[in-house]
Amino acid sequence: MEDIRNQSANNINESELVGFAAPKKELLKLIDVSSDDGRTKVICVVGMGGLGKTTLARKIYESKADILNYFSCCAWITVSQSFDRKEVLKDMIRQLLGADSLDKLLKDLQGKLLVQVQHLADCLVHGLKDKRYFVVLDDLWSIEAWNWINDIAFPRNNNRGSRILVTTRDAGLAEGCTSEPLIYHLEPLKIDDAVHLLLRKTNKGQQVMETGENMNNIMTKLVKKCGCLPLAILTVGGILATKKIAEWGKFHEELPSELESNPGLEAMRRIVTLSYNHLPSQLKPCFLYLSIFPEDFEIQRRRLVDRWIAEGFVKARDVVNIEDVGNSYFNELINRSMIELSVVNIEGRVKKCRVHDIMRDIIVSISRQQNFVLLTKDNVTSVEEENIRHVAFHGNKFSEICLDWNSVRSMSVFGDRPMEPAPSFCSPQLKMLRVLDLVDVKFRLTQKDVKNIGLLHHMKYLNISGGSYNFALLRSIGKLQCLQTLDMREANISALTTAIADLRSLRSLRCSKRLDYGYFNLIDNPKGCLTITMCFPMIFTTLVSFSDRANLIAETRMACSTRWSDTKGVRVPRGINSLKKLQILEVVDMKGTGKEVIEELGELSQLRKLGVASKGASENKYKIFCAAIEKLSSLQSLYVDAEGSSDVGTLEWLDSICSPAPLLRSLKLNGSLSDLPNWFGNLKQLVKMQLSRSTLKEGKTMEILGALPNLMLLRLYRNAYVGEKLVFRREAFPNLKEIDIYFLKQLREMRFEEGTAPQMGSIEIYGCQLKSGIVGMKHLPSLKTIVVQDDGDVANFDLLRGSGCTPKSSFIASVKGPMPQDLKGN
Repeated sequence: MEDIRNQSANNINESELVGFAAPKKELLKLIDVSSDDGRTKVICVVGMGGLGKTTLARKIYESKADILNYFSCCAWITVSQSFDRKEVLKDMIRQLLGADSLDKLLKDLQGKLLVQVQHLADCLVHGLKDKRYFVVLDDLWSIEAWNWINDIAFPRNNNRGSRILVTTRDAGLAEGCTSEPLIYHLEPLKIDDAVHLLLRKTNKGQQVMETGENMNNIMTKLVKKCGCLPLAILTVGGILATKKIAEWGKFHEELPSELESNPGLEAMRRIVTLSYNHLPSQLKPCFLYLSIFPEDFEIQRRRLVDRWIAEGFVKARDVVNIEDVGNSYFNELINRSMIELSVVNIEGRVKKCRVHDIMRDIIVSISRQQNFVLLTKDNVTSVEEENIRHVAFHGNKFSEICLDWNSVRSMSVFGDRPMEPAPSFCSPQLKMLRVLDLVDVKFRLTQKDVKNIGLLHHMKYLNISGGSYNFALLRSIGKLQCLQTLDMREANISALTTAIADLRSLRSLRCSKRLDYGYFNLIDNPKGCLTITMCFPMIFTTLVSFSDRANLIAETRMACSTRWSDTKGVRVPRGINSLKKLQILEVVDMKGTGKEVIEELGELSQLRKLGVASKGASENKYKIFCAAIEKLSSLQSLYVDAEGSSDVGTLEWLDSICSPAPLLRSLKLNGSLSDLPNWFGNLKQLVKMQLSRSTLKEGKTMEILGALPNLMLLRLYRNAYVGEKLVFRREAFPNLKEIDIYFLKQLREMRFEEGTAPQMGSIEIYGCQLKSGIVGMKHLPSLKTIVVQDDGDVANFDLLRGSGCTPKSSFIASVKGPMPQDLKGN
């Protein structure tokens, strides 16, 4: 629960707080969760774009007292205009039945030529038949989409009182989904609420109040021109926040008035276009660049900023790190409500964002006018363009593209492999390419796809993470002297080429091995492994598909490698210390990496984030690594993983560190620790800590952790703590906001003493058996949520829920469902 979703630039989504209390109450009456007649009900929210339908539905969905207490599983599904049926069903299985259920299904279907929609639908219907579920289908566009989802995804005669909440702009579609009594028509904000929202967005409410009655009249006229639509108000407010109050009247005259008399889509677009025109020049290409991503796509901040930098949109400033400048651009677009927050971490930093569909329509339109981006979709049959700089493939069913590929600067693929006449990814035709982003492909990349990577001399950003059949990083990559970002996580590589040391511009290097071997698995599939080995020549025949052949070759080469390791890390070569600009490096396999190289890590003075896999390394390497860590004065995030494919190693050697990095803010440790290292008490800047499989005992553990002055998030996973009592002492944990405990098998009681953790707002418990319950909840004045896997996991849970625990507890809910996504892999 670290990630707080759908909040605003200053961690508050304004439209959630203004004018939505009454609509929420009315909509909850229609949902009627307490009804026990057994019927599955479909409720629709209808209204034009920008009214806040998604915001209202999200308020309902996240209202745990109103929803999660009554349903065994919940899902939020965005159904865009051109949604992928398989991906929608996979997402529903993942959210409703759990990621493990989806993984098992896909593994069972491994080897089939094609995973059919019906396979996924059958799994979903079977899993839901005895569950009471709550599903939001957001932004539904057609009755055909509804009929398909309703027919194939939801079980007939569920009779558990399930609920489906649909948001749509189409009143006719709503009538096709349900009956009129279950349709909620969302109206624009009232004038007072609209003015309040505008003032909140500008952050100048007090100044406006001091200017007199005339400014109040201008404010009223402004919101009327916005049609009292939240999206229009937030967009206009983002502009006004950058202007002096004395300039607001002039801006009001510039604002189009169509929305006041005719609140339609075209009028909304004029206001959004106006906000684009008011952007500073350096933000305009950054904003248009968002058109590359598909509709309703969740965009990672780091990925976006790294791409902006690679494209040359971000200009370095004296003394200021260029990533920090890029992040300031991102934050300014957030503050102007040009992009919407999706995920915010415990510190309030935005991790992911989305673009409102109306906003995206404008971006795409402007981008086409300026020949900025070419988007290829399934329906495209002919494209004739010149001097296009950015190409994004959103489908592969096009037959003719007349394009000067030599002018293309970036290529992004979302979906299937592009068909001819599109060039291969490393074609000489793409010699000017700066960005190649293949993380969202729906096919496995092979070694053949990247064999000519050395031809792309201007490449600055290369992302082929997310799982590939690549088994080696070619030496020719050393020719990419401009490369700044290289991401090859979840590949089949065991070692980095020595040529990596030639990439002097590299700022981010993220590589890791895939440990889930479907075919070549000696433990789980010895017969299949032996068969493949003995019959290896057969894989070059037509009996084996091209995709399976690539996978088998990669896995076989990997398994036969002399540098085999059962960790996710990769071997790093000598010369890594020549990468003076490197800020991110992960995951280093300490066992396979030489002692001299581990020592070189200490010379990376700009390194901010480091991840290592330590299992199987020698004591001497551990000591050298600890000495290197002490030299990394810029380090802010450290991850040390001692887990292998079959067991977990020790992290006792970390005690050799004398003085940890002074700026360390995030620490994740996965491995055995009998006691916390002595230097833990010096982590004065630490904000986030995650411990897994540490087997820490009662004693000084909580005393040391509780003394960390800036710790906001504490995660204890998989027997990280093996004591029977977890006691939060008086005056301990002064800034702790959230604690998550998962699978602490020995734990029987959580106890909070008076004066402890005054900022604690959230507690999440999963896979534990607290037979003595949670004691002292009344001592947590800021507590708002407690989430557990099952009521029975906490002995006194029903009593806690009934009492309300603390004055600020808005809900205490039990969650009976799949394992949280952020726990997988920990």
